[in-house]
Amino acid sequence: MSDSTYYLTTPIYYVNDAPHIGHAYTTTAGDVATRWHRQRGEKVWFLTGTDEHGQKVMRTAEANGVAPQEWADRLVESAWLPVLKTIDAQNDDFIRTTQPRHTERVQKFLAGLKDKGEIFEGAYEGPYCVGCEEFKLPGDLADGTGEFEGQKVCPTHGRPVETVSETNWFFRLSAYADKLLAHYEANPNAVAPQSAYNEVVSFLRTGLQDLSISRSTFNWGIPVPWDTDQVVYVWFDALLNYATAVGLGDEPGTPGAERFAEIWPASVHLVGKDILRFHAVIWPAMLMAADLPLPKQVFAHGWLLVGGEKMSKSKLTGIAPSQIVDHFGSDAFRYYFLRAIQFGSDGSFSWEDMSARYTAELANGLGNLASRAPAMVAKYCDGILPTPGESTAAEVAVQEALTSAASTADEAILRLDFLNGIQAMKSFVDVVNGYVTEQEPWVLAKDEANAERLSTVLYTICESLRAIAVLHHAVMPKATASLWEQLGADVALGPIDQQNVTDVARWGQLPAGTPITKGAILFPRLEETAE
Repeated sequence: MSDSTYYLTTPIYYVNDAPHIGHAYTTTAGDVATRWHRQRGEKVWFLTGTDEHGQKVMRTAEANGVAPQEWADRLVESAWLPVLKTIDAQNDDFIRTTQPRHTERVQKFLAGLKDKGEIFEGAYEGPYCVGCEEFKLPGDLADGTGEFEGQKVCPTHGRPVETVSETNWFFRLSAYADKLLAHYEANPNAVAPQSAYNEVVSFLRTGLQDLSISRSTFNWGIPVPWDTDQVVYVWFDALLNYATAVGLGDEPGTPGAERFAEIWPASVHLVGKDILRFHAVIWPAMLMAADLPLPKQVFAHGWLLVGGEKMSKSKLTGIAPSQIVDHFGSDAFRYYFLRAIQFGSDGSFSWEDMSARYTAELANGLGNLASRAPAMVAKYCDGILPTPGESTAAEVAVQEALTSAASTADEAILRLDFLNGIQAMKSFVDVVNGYVTEQEPWVLAKDEANAERLSTVLYTICESLRAIAVLHHAVMPKATASLWEQLGADVALGPIDQQNVTDVARWGQLPAGTPITKGAILFPRLEETAE
């Protein structure tokens, strides 16, 4: 076990509206990764939160007839915090950019950069997308179509940009292009996947422009400490959350400073690909300017698409996570989005595909296996896990399949390749289901002469389920906790979340004599749960 902390962050999400499954997708990925690292015996810190400043939030609040802070408070309490429970996220902290712990540390950081000569006053005039909260370059824009024909639009939001002309404070971003290039050439895994890395390096090679880091035409933001007529540019404010949440800038010897020393730098920033440049260009340059360690990796995942378009509230393609969880359950939600889509690539959500995978892989696959084993132990062994006899080639094959699946899953999830990690787990479920079919314990039970062989087969199935539960726990915590209890493993081996995934393939951990009980069906048929 390493002494360093595995520190993973999601983006902090805008509170201009309620979360959709695109937001839940990122948070679920972060939750699965951090749960997995916890089950490797590592120290873990998992941060998520909300971005509550900026013009977009201010305008949304105004459109709803309330003050921005009231709007943010309402959305956080009614939507953003509840969605974490909906998807069973086990985050360690939730940062809000309106909290004093954030705003005060941002102002201190900003003042420090100004003292170092990294910030200067200047004039800005150019295109600005309120939806992205981003100053755009002319080459970033697309030609509008339909009602916006003849205008330049943001390619992400499909809406015209606004022209901004302000006297602002600027960060000397241009000074860091070569330093960032050198960093990424020396650390090729610092941005992933490879397509994201290539994009960042290509962008840096064109050079960087100094960045306006304040706004003077509205007041919803953190005041610039030496010029309170201006507020900090929302991205410069928001990016700092990853460090302010763990004590950035606190005085030496204080709890905040000790926490920062223990947790920083971040191990992984999970981001959507549309905000990659903020995290892989602006953010590390800010840290370089402050002489702080850079994050170890920025991982940019793809978009969830509905009808071929990016998930979006403004385009009415947003789907609330509860709409899916209420029908399929939170475990299936978590399983599907990481199993069906290669993390790092775009993927389309399909209700039909999710239904098909739920039925084939969860209800008929893992769920059926989990139901049959306790039922057979109850019927043939009075509900007590029997002592196995000598293993044959069939049992050895199961054990070898487990060793392979556990190793493959661990390697894959450590590199955030959830699809192949879960596929490795599924492959072992398939092996065990095949073993049950081939060994036919219901036939063995008809002849007393097969008693020892029957005991070996039933033990092999239950011990396999022990490993299956541990491997799947980070992905499906509720179903696996239920299975763990049915196996009697909670009493025999302790809580499931304390089982080390690196030790999962060691055969024979579930003791013979353990009471096995048949519990609730893990994955009920959809027609039984549909509205």
